[in-house]
Amino acid sequence: QVQLAESGGGLVQAGDSLRLSCAASGRSFSTYSVAWFRQAPGKEREFVAGISWAGGMPKYADSVKGRFTISRDNAKNTVYLQMNSLIPEDTAVHYCAASQFYRGSYVSGADFAYWGQGTQVTVSS
Repeated sequence: QVQLAESGGGLVQAGDSLRLSCAASGRSFSTYSVAWFRQAPGKEREFVAGISWAGGMPKYADSVKGRFTISRDNAKNTVYLQMNSLIPEDTAVHYCAASQFYRGSYVSGADFAYWGQGTQVTVSS
């Protein structure tokens, strides 16, 4: 079992950058794949980025490719989402989610058993 806590959200202008952090408590964090999802008001939750416990290339939604970078530091039990060139469409509550030994497509949030409380990202134009 793992507990997740996001931080790093805020209000920024278009073109700015933010780095979100997802800090995990619990054991065996290195065996968990972690993904970021987001949900804007009136919209469905959507996948943003995912990083596997087993290594390999991270996965990204088309809408954030080339702008966002997901990384992890297992020694610190933390996953990061570096968000550059932010646009107003990135405005949403951003959540991290974890699933042990996960090797799926990351698209469905239903695959992830553990979720953080979310952090608000607001991008003004």
